[in-house]
Amino acid sequence: MPSGYLLWPRKQAGLFGARNSLRNGLPILSTVLIAVLFSGCAAKTPTVATTPPPSPPPPPAPTASIEASPIAVQAGQPVIVSWKTENAAEVNIDQFGPVQPNGSQSVTLTGSTTYRITAKGPGGVQERDVRVTVTDAVPEPPAGSEVLTEGGPLGRLDVFFDIDDASIRPDQLGTIRNDAVFLKQHPEVHIVVEGHCDELGSTEYNLALGERRAWEVKAALEKAGISAGRIETISYGKEKPYCEEQSDTCWRMNRRAHIVMQVER
Repeated sequence: MPSGYLLWPRKQAGLFGARNSLRNGLPILSTVLIAVLFSGCAAKTPTVATTPPPSPPPPPAPTASIEASPIAVQAGQPVIVSWKTENAAEVNIDQFGPVQPNGSQSVTLTGSTTYRITAKGPGGVQERDVRVTVTDAVPEPPAGSEVLTEGGPLGRLDVFFDIDDASIRPDQLGTIRNDAVFLKQHPEVHIVVEGHCDELGSTEYNLALGERRAWEVKAALEKAGISAGRIETISYGKEKPYCEEQSDTCWRMNRRAHIVMQVER
């Protein structure tokens, strides 16, 4: 062996080689450890809670209405019964049986009748009714019961009002008293109080005004001792004037509550 070379013992050379191997392998080991750590800490996919679909809304409740025109007739006169329903799968009227959801029918009555409609559907049941009063000939009022009218021979039983007003005037209280006396003497008599107006104003306004006038007379008769069950009301507004002349006198006669006497069958 040439001079100048330092001889290492074999054991030392082996140890030096092992250190070099370890040093050279550290970067690889570090990379492996980092990969393992990150793979263990990887973000988990969150679990999304599923919301159940909302319950369907309940089926709508059926609606029903029934009307009769007119609501008071003499025996043998025709009456139109009309009805309307919504959300109904089955519709019955007691006197007619099964009917269409909407319709009308003409009837001739010999006695007072209550028509009841029943509408059934997935959302429930709805019932409504209307009563038609059938009357006989009207008896004459007793002698001496006639009261003054508003400037004309309109009748013994009318109550007159000021323009655009439904309150009973003081000079009309005598008419109310006479009407009450007559009705007490004839308990078999029922009445319909008709509310009337002059031609001034719209149809809707006068129908509402006529209704208030009829109700005021009904309330006054009830206060005088007449049973509410003997009194019905209806408003004709300006549709059935007694006088058709274009004058203040005529219009005053049309602003009235007209009492129609009936004997219920």
